[in-house]
Amino acid sequence: MKVDTRGAAVRQTWLGRAGATRHLGLVAALVLLAIVGLVTRPGNFATASNLVSILSLAATIGVITVGMTFVIIGGGIDLSVGAIMAMASVWATTLATQSYGPFVMAVCAILVGTGAGLVNGLLVSYGRLVPFIATLAMLVAARGLAQRMSDRKTQLIQGGNKAVVELSTTRVLGIPLLVYIFALVVVLGWILLNRTTFGRRTYAVGGNPEAARLAGINVRRHTMALYALSGLCCGIAAILIMARTTTGSSTHGDLYELDAIAAVIIGGTLLTGGRGTLVGSILGLLIFTLITNLFILNGLNTSDQLIAKGLIIVVAVLLQRRNLKERAP
Repeated sequence: MKVDTRGAAVRQTWLGRAGATRHLGLVAALVLLAIVGLVTRPGNFATASNLVSILSLAATIGVITVGMTFVIIGGGIDLSVGAIMAMASVWATTLATQSYGPFVMAVCAILVGTGAGLVNGLLVSYGRLVPFIATLAMLVAARGLAQRMSDRKTQLIQGGNKAVVELSTTRVLGIPLLVYIFALVVVLGWILLNRTTFGRRTYAVGGNPEAARLAGINVRRHTMALYALSGLCCGIAAILIMARTTTGSSTHGDLYELDAIAAVIIGGTLLTGGRGTLVGSILGLLIFTLITNLFILNGLNTSDQLIAKGLIIVVAVLLQRRNLKERAP
């Protein structure tokens, strides 16, 4: 059977141009928000401390967004990321874990996050549960386990483990180390998604699981790996939030899953899977973080902020559906 390579190349080029256009639109939105900040709060917005605050907030949610991008491109969704991060932070800050030092705390957070993500992957891949249900169950269970371990109390990082806190306090060129960790995760995620077989298989599984299976891809195993990767990112995010707050708490990461999903959608990733970019997700994240910052600087109500974010998500999904209809033959 003859394959239409010319048509495939044309479609790929067109999709690449469409992605570039979307990225330019997101950059324009960021510039517009920055102008709003300069006009409404010129003395507070354009300061080094505010910039650091924006980047620090974006770093924690951003690491989770990287994992979420992989999962959604692969055709799934993960509602448990915030709860997994909270559970990892609590587990890593128990007195028993802290007695082994900061390195063991960090490893513990990563292992707990990856393990919880692996459970999600097993439930979805081999348990045949719908991703929404499987990760919703993990959300409830992980948050409950975090509350049980901490007895609903905030656990402080002890004096001998200040190396964790120094990720937030130590600055290089005026920027906290945790922002550099976030940047490293983004770069590694981009390479994994765009320059490896794992990334190509992720697009294939999300676009058409049956075709991917016929092409020789172990769809179940790959899906399980995607959720484990999301859990790994939650573990890293737990380290960052422990550094920022000097605590482990069962309340960490509340609604982070919604912020991460929203950032991915705004960035152009299809909820049905098979299409999306990590660059778009990060730009979407920065837009949401900047909106949050502007609301805080202008003393606006948190409820209004949530309403604005909800409207942005609805508009983004409607635009996605419209674009899909226009591309349909």
